[in-house]
Amino acid sequence: METSNGSSRTDFILLGFSDQPQLERIISAVVFIFYVVTLVGNTTIILVSYLDAQLHTPMYFFLSNLSFVDLCYTTSIIPQMLVNLWGPKKSITYGGCVLQFFFALVFAATECLLLTVMAYDRYAAVCQPLHYTVIMHTQLCHRMVLTAWMGGLGSALIVCSLTLKLPRCGHRKVDNFLCEMPALIKMACVYSKVIEIVVFVFGTVLLLVPLSLILISYGVITHVVIRIRSTSRWQKILNTCGSHLTVVTLFYGPAIYMYLKPQHITYQNEGKFLALFYTIVTPSLNPLIYTLRNKDVKSAVKRQLGIANFHHESTRKRET
Repeated sequence: METSNGSSRTDFILLGFSDQPQLERIISAVVFIFYVVTLVGNTTIILVSYLDAQLHTPMYFFLSNLSFVDLCYTTSIIPQMLVNLWGPKKSITYGGCVLQFFFALVFAATECLLLTVMAYDRYAAVCQPLHYTVIMHTQLCHRMVLTAWMGGLGSALIVCSLTLKLPRCGHRKVDNFLCEMPALIKMACVYSKVIEIVVFVFGTVLLLVPLSLILISYGVITHVVIRIRSTSRWQKILNTCGSHLTVVTLFYGPAIYMYLKPQHITYQNEGKFLALFYTIVTPSLNPLIYTLRNKDVKSAVKRQLGIANFHHESTRKRET
C-alpha cells in the first residue's frame, strides 16, 4: 500500500483491501457497476413518482424519499472509495473522514426510520382501506418524513460527537474502506464502556425498536390478508408488502449484526464485506426489488417512456 509522503499527519489511511491488490481490482469494478445501477435505478423511481400522476400516493412518496436517501448514502461513500481503489493513495483527510462518517450515519439512520414509516403506510392501506386517504393525508406524510430526517440527524450528531472524542494516540489507520463507527472505535487506544453502551442504545433505538414496529405491523397485515378472498387484491398486497419486507431484511440484517454485537469482538475482513453489502449492494437492489415486484411502477415507467417517445416523434415531424 502506498501513501503520500506529503500528506498531513492528521490524515487517516483507509486500509480497505490493500493487502489483497488483486481483490481490489475486482472490487473496484463491482463497486462501479453497482453504483451506476444505484444512480440509474433510484433516480428513475424518483422521476417516475414525481411525473406520473397515478403514483402521487403516500406509498410512492415514501418510496421516492427512500430512493433519495439511498442516492445520498452511496454518494457519501462510493466516490471516495473508488478514488482510493483506483489510485495509489489510500488516505482521506480528517475533515473528510468526519463528514463521511456523519453523513453516512445520517442517511442510514433516516433509512431505518423511513422503512418503519413505510410499514405503517402498508398497515393503514391494508387494514384500514376505507379510511386510508383520511389517515395518510399529505400533511401527515410530510411530517413523518421530516421526523425520520430529524431522527437521523439527531442520532448522528450524538454518536459522531462521542465516537470522535475517543483518544486515538496517533493511530491513523482505519481498517475499512470507509469511515464508519465500528472501524473508528477500533482505532481508539482505550476501551470505552461508555461508547459501547451508547452504541448499544443507538442500535436498540434505531434498529430493534423500528424493526419491532415493522414486524408488529406485518403481523396485523398477515392476520387481515388471510381473511381476504379476492385473489387479485391478495396478490397486489403480497407484491407491495413483499417488496418492502425484502428491503427491510436486506437492510436490517447486516446492520443489526454490525452494531449490536460487542464492538471489541471482530473477525478478519468480516466488517469490510458486510459494509460492502449494505453500502453498495442493498441500495442498488432496492429499486430493482420495487420495480420487478410492482406492476404500478412498471406501468408508470412504460407510460413515461411512451410520453417521451411521443414528444420526440412530434418534434422530429415538426423539424422535417
